[in-house]
Formats: sequence, C-alpha cells, structure tokens
Amino acid sequence: MRRGRGCVVALVGLFAAAGFAAQAAEPRPVVIGSKRFTESYLLGEIARETLQRAGVAAVHRQGLGNTAVLFEALSTGAIDAYPDYTGTIARELLKTESTDLASLHRALAPLGLGVGVALGFENTYALAMREGDAARAGVGKLSDLAGQGELRLGLSPEFLHRADGWPAVARAYGLAQQPVVLDHGLAYEALAAGRVDAMDIYSTDAKIGKYRLRVLDDDRRVFPEYRAVLVYRLDLPQRSPVAWAALQRLEGHISRQDMVAMNAAAEIEGRSFDAIAREFLDAGSTAAAVRSGLAARLFADDLPRLTREHLVLVFGSLALACLAGIPLGVAAAGSRKLAQPVLALTGLVQTVPSLALLAFLIPITGTIGTVPAVIALFLYSLLPIVRATHAALTGIVRNMRESGVALGLTRMQRLRFVELPLATAGILSGIKTSAVINVGTATIAAFIGAGGYGERITAGLALNDNAMLLAGAIPAAVLALAVHALFELAERRVAR
Repeated sequence: MRRGRGCVVALVGLFAAAGFAAQAAEPRPVVIGSKRFTESYLLGEIARETLQRAGVAAVHRQGLGNTAVLFEALSTGAIDAYPDYTGTIARELLKTESTDLASLHRALAPLGLGVGVALGFENTYALAMREGDAARAGVGKLSDLAGQGELRLGLSPEFLHRADGWPAVARAYGLAQQPVVLDHGLAYEALAAGRVDAMDIYSTDAKIGKYRLRVLDDDRRVFPEYRAVLVYRLDLPQRSPVAWAALQRLEGHISRQDMVAMNAAAEIEGRSFDAIAREFLDAGSTAAAVRSGLAARLFADDLPRLTREHLVLVFGSLALACLAGIPLGVAAAGSRKLAQPVLALTGLVQTVPSLALLAFLIPITGTIGTVPAVIALFLYSLLPIVRATHAALTGIVRNMRESGVALGLTRMQRLRFVELPLATAGILSGIKTSAVINVGTATIAAFIGAGGYGERITAGLALNDNAMLLAGAIPAAVLALAVHALFELAERRVAR
C-alpha cells in the first residue's frame, strides 16, 4: 500500500513539476475562452489562430459553459478575451437596454473590462418550427404562438433562464407553454424526430436549412441586437500590444454568410474547429471536407495531452483525498461524537451538483482549469474514502484490538501496528471506488477549461456528433477499467 501511495504521489509530483517547468520556460500566453456551442468554439479558434500567426503564444479554453462562467473567468484574469454578443452583454451582464459598443465599453470599464472588435456579423436568437408543422398550424411569427398552447417547446438551458430569452418572449407575447430543457445540439434531432414542435435557434445556425425550419418572425422586436464582438481585459492592449493589434485585424472580417458556412463545415461536414479556422484565415483554402471516422478521432493527435490532463485531475485529487480522508476516517472511528458530523459533512458535498460546484470555485480560486477542478474532485472523493476507513476500523473484531492492549501498546501504536494494517484492505477498497468515480466525474471539468477526455465530450455535445462523444467516452471508460484492475491487483497483494 505504501508503495502504491508513493507511486501516486510521485506521478502527481512529476506532472506538477513538468507543468511548472513549462510555465517558467514560456511567456504567459494570451488565453481565449469560448462558450459551449459551435459558433463560439469557431470564433475562439479563429482568435487563437490569428494570435499565433502574429507570433503571440495563445491558448483556447474551449466550451467553458455559459455567459456567467465566461464573465467570471474574464474578471478573475483566468482568460484574457472571449467572443460574445452585444445583446447578451447588455441584457445578461449589464442589465441595460443599450447595445451600442461605446456605452457597453463605458459600463464595463470600471470592472477592468472592455468590449470591441465588432467581427462583422449579427447572430440573434429566434424560435423555429418544422416548415410543414408551421404551415399546418398557421404559425409564421412569434405572436401566433399565443393561440397554440398545445405546442411542445424544447429550449436550451441558457435561453430558458436568461433575461433576454424565454422570460422576455413569454412576457411580451403572453405565451403559456411549459418548455422542456434540451441541450442546443440535441434539440435539432428532437425537433426532426417530432419529440418537440419548436426550439430556440441562432440565426447563423447551419442546420436551419438542413432541417427545413421556418424561423418565426419576432414581430414585437423582443430580441435586442446581437452583434458579435470580443470582450477583453483592459490590460490586454498594454500587456501585449502585438496581440491586441492582431485581434483588431478581425474587425468586420467575418460576414454572416462566412459564419453560416463555417458552422455548416463543423456541424454537417464534421470538420474540426481548428481546421475550419485555419482555412477561413487562409482566405481561399479548399481542403477537402471529410468527416473523420471514430478510429481517427479516437487516436487523434490530442490523445496524449488529454490523457495526461485526465490523469493529473484523477490522481491529483485522489492523492489529496487520501491525505485528508484517511485521517478523517480514523478520527471518526475513534470518537462516536465525531463520527456523525464527519460522515454527514463529507456526504453533504455529494448533494451539490458538480457544475454548480465548479462554477462556485472559479471566483474563490480566482482561476479556471486544473485548480478548481482538482478541488472539486477532491471534495467528491472524500466520502468513499472516509466511509471505507471508518467502516474498516470499526469492523475490527474486539479480540484483535485487545491483543494490542495486552502487549502494552499505546493508543497510537495500536493504531499503527494493529488496526491500520488490519483495515488496509477496506481502506484500499474505498480509494478504488473514489478513483473509478473520479475518472468519470473528471470529464465534467472540461466545462471550466481543465481539459481531459471531457474536452471531446463537450465538443461532441455542441456538434451533436456521436463519434466525437465516443472518442471522449471510450478512453474514459478504458481508463476507469484500468484503474479498477490496478486496484484489484493491489487489494489481492494486500490480502496475501
């Protein structure tokens, strides 16, 4: 057990040392963030590629979640810029009606943030139905939905709750429908299969034409103007003038037709985000649009990096959980007064939704990525280890305990030389459970830029691409089986 624990600590230390060495050897890169939908991924890749072509070290933290998560990451300096839309900034962040860049910039300036680099196109919200269904129901504009109470609406989580989304539409048009929550990437499939009758869309969605949808007219002009812009930290132009000059060259560079075509290349043709960004910036590159198969995506060039990131998340949090969980379990086993509070508190963490905990940790840690992800996974890992340690120690038969007393051992000596060795198999079982659970839970950490196999899963969800989903899920499943097998071998060795 000591050897195994030493290997885990050494492995985590090695990864940490490598990360620190890389950070020391390279200048701080410009970090671009993006939300969890196709267009934001693409705009983030275009910004990153633009910076790298200008000789600036740049990183793209993909699919960091919704507006609130991106804004928190920007405010804490975890990212330097991200693409957003004027209507979203005005309504969601600043709670104002004005969407002109000058007023938005003035409002953000006291926060150390700015908005600029209008990319050249607008992407507004809308609701859409299948053309045939809309024709039969006589629905062509949003006000027509008021008399269609039986229609089933499938709306994305962000649109359903944001102020300029469903609440504003329902209030302005007097709609009484009760929408169901659907991920944006999956809603098209649900609409095509007839499981819902209407969904929210973005006006630059490539699948509008593919699924032959009727975009309902916003006849009461509820939705504000949604021009695509970059939100950035005000210190970016001073810290890296070359980077800021490069980003400014994107001003007015992307038309609506360009954006629809790029979205189609990702969602319909199955092209990668980075390849699409490079070809757009090359202005005329005509590389063949070939959808990669599962094997190609599974063993893509990013597999070693994702594996390394996933291992750091899993074993870094597990090592911390062992260091804290085993002593807590020992304390709970040694005192009835401590047992219930310790078990209750560690169990309470399990009731907190993982995404909520990750989002909560961003402002606390002041960063995104590995640090808040490891903390969250550490907290989720505690319960199995604490419970297993407590159960293993309290399950030792009385005769074995009394043998230590008969030998004249002190309380600490009995714990060290009698009780812990007898409880080792049970403790190791709890560590195994935590490790296997961590492998799966760590995929969620990709939502805050921690990388790992979840990076592929989030991209697959955004694109509704089953091959991409499997390319992330299969390695995670294989790793979970491998971890389980390694701990099984360790348990057998301890038993012998």
